[in-house]
Amino acid sequence: MTFHAAVITLYPEMFPGPLGVSLAGRARADGKWSIEAVQLRDFAIDKHRTVDDTPAGGGAGMVLRADVLAACIDHATALHPDCPVIALTPRGKPLTQARVRELAAGPGVILLCGRFEGFDERIFAGRAVEEVSVGDIVLSGGEPAALMLLDACIRLLPGVMGAPSSGAEESFENGLLEYPHYTRPYEWEGRTIPEVLRSGDHARIAAWRQAMSEADTRLRRPDLWERHEGVRVQSASGAQREKKDLDQ
Repeated sequence: MTFHAAVITLYPEMFPGPLGVSLAGRARADGKWSIEAVQLRDFAIDKHRTVDDTPAGGGAGMVLRADVLAACIDHATALHPDCPVIALTPRGKPLTQARVRELAAGPGVILLCGRFEGFDERIFAGRAVEEVSVGDIVLSGGEPAALMLLDACIRLLPGVMGAPSSGAEESFENGLLEYPHYTRPYEWEGRTIPEVLRSGDHARIAAWRQAMSEADTRLRRPDLWERHEGVRVQSASGAQREKKDLDQ
């Protein structure tokens, strides 16, 4: 099955962009995924191909029109009915690695790239559109966010990464940040590779990596650590309850 991406945008020339090189580019050439950039202006209803208008209630900027957006979304979903529609917006739910894995396991995705002040809110009531944010930042448009989301999905497609385990031992896959990495030379500017990594003792190495992963997460991402600890406590409580039930 080929993963297909349909990107609704005012700037189709931005795609595939960086996704046309390296791993993603080779995977596309091999037919593992495909991309179609859909020009939003093609669905405007006036001779000037207008896609936006001034904000109701006043204010700066322009807002993408719901009627134009709906016509374009309807076109894309008719061609790819099984693909979810995702709008890239800072108001959306934060994108997670778990959601990326779900998308990568499916047939593809339809991405809606915002511009100006964003979307007429009625589009989210009138169409099944998932709002997603790639971070607490504001970009000039949704296109860079769409590229980021697609890159995250494409690298997880079967056969894209060399080693099957490459995507399993990474940040966020188990709710933690990834452990630090080292390579030759053994000594650089007086700093050496930790001895445990040169010991050949796989059990010790695995324990060290787990400890470093937990320590870095606690220090750098306390929000992740809090969630990880909550899940771990819940899992332990569930295991204790299950054991108690079996003992009765």
